[in-house]
Amino acid sequence: MQIVRGRAPDTTPTRNRTETFTGTVWGDPVPPTTAEHDTVNPATITTGTRTYRHHPTRGRLLDLAAGTGWVCPRGERQGVVRAGDLVWVPPGEQHRHGGTAETVPTHLAFSVGPTSRLEEVTEADYLVGQEVAR
Repeated sequence: MQIVRGRAPDTTPTRNRTETFTGTVWGDPVPPTTAEHDTVNPATITTGTRTYRHHPTRGRLLDLAAGTGWVCPRGERQGVVRAGDLVWVPPGEQHRHGGTAETVPTHLAFSVGPTSRLEEVTEADYLVGQEVAR
């Protein structure tokens, strides 16, 4: 058994995670849970914010803890997710996710293995996705 503390260390402030999101996302830093870089990342995503496109090397589970957001695999339509929903992203699937224009979701991202980061999602792509998700 391994206990992974929700914050590392307790004196580390909540941070705005701008290196992988367009917009404002607040998250507490959580260290990798294993030597294979499995991670748990909590995030509260402000309105209009989205991730860069990315893909998990061995899979990712998104647990929507509060609010309403969206997820979008590359080349597919954006889908709405709500508090209580779970999203499984299979290994290697390129995707993006975020908040809607009106809502602030909070999720936990459980990643198996490292995540490969890709390009930023343009404002035009985000707005088209918002229309599809309505």
